[in-house]
Amino acid sequence: MSDATPRLRLGIPKGSLQDTTQKLFQRAGYDLRISGRSYYPDIDDAEIQCILIRPQEMARYVEQGVLDCAITGLDWMLETGADVAELADLRAPWPNYGTVRWVMASKEGSAFNSVKDLEGRHIATEAVGMTKRFLAEHGVNASVEFSWGATEVKPPILADAIVDVSETGSSLRANQLRVMHVVLESTPRFIANRAAAQDVWKRAKIERMLMLLKGAIAAATRVLLAMNVARDRVDAVLRILPALATPTVSTLSDPDWVDLSTVVEEKQVRELIPRLYEAGARGIIELPINKIID
Repeated sequence: MSDATPRLRLGIPKGSLQDTTQKLFQRAGYDLRISGRSYYPDIDDAEIQCILIRPQEMARYVEQGVLDCAITGLDWMLETGADVAELADLRAPWPNYGTVRWVMASKEGSAFNSVKDLEGRHIATEAVGMTKRFLAEHGVNASVEFSWGATEVKPPILADAIVDVSETGSSLRANQLRVMHVVLESTPRFIANRAAAQDVWKRAKIERMLMLLKGAIAAATRVLLAMNVARDRVDAVLRILPALATPTVSTLSDPDWVDLSTVVEEKQVRELIPRLYEAGARGIIELPINKIID
């Protein structure tokens, strides 16, 4: 590729979001390959250059223009205070792409039941800025110390309370911690440098990418059901389908039968298929969907 060829520099999050981000791009139609030894993943689009960076640093590099766009969590956007354009919420029903909570927690049985009880106390967290803002909102003065990891083991000896990220709460329970407050709920976000978002070529490239990524997420929980239905049974079958389904009805070579297809939530299929069969549907096929573009 010549130096004159325009290029979009894209930040791919390293760590917990990495595998799911790779899966998302693959479902969107991109061949994104992440090597264990390289911080520059390969992608089958010569107009995109990928860089693997920890989510905690991502927003800062986007703000500086080192990256044109990236995926990172809302939590780290707010923690860094970076001035970036937020273009999409990419929450999806996949590992680490759902909603995670940053919670304030203390040891079970301790005297700390509320943020108000932490006046003059010590709090350990990876999200120092977020925690300080939360304390300020509640008028509490406390010492906030950066934690390099294993934050949940620090109360009650190394800290009076913690602010830590929790997806299922299992780690908190295992360490006999109780949640005092939810400080923030966070999901993955697609962000862009403000100058890049105003650049005509880069903005168009980003919007096309986002259309495919969001289409892959929209299809994540849905499948296509196709079936043959006798014409005199069509109304009975349609009554069974979910209200939001918009079936396509096509004529078959046999004038007494039609082909009916529709998109439904995958979790509904187990209940739907037996009922559809009882209503007269035959040759029922369930097909996966990679993308839905509205």
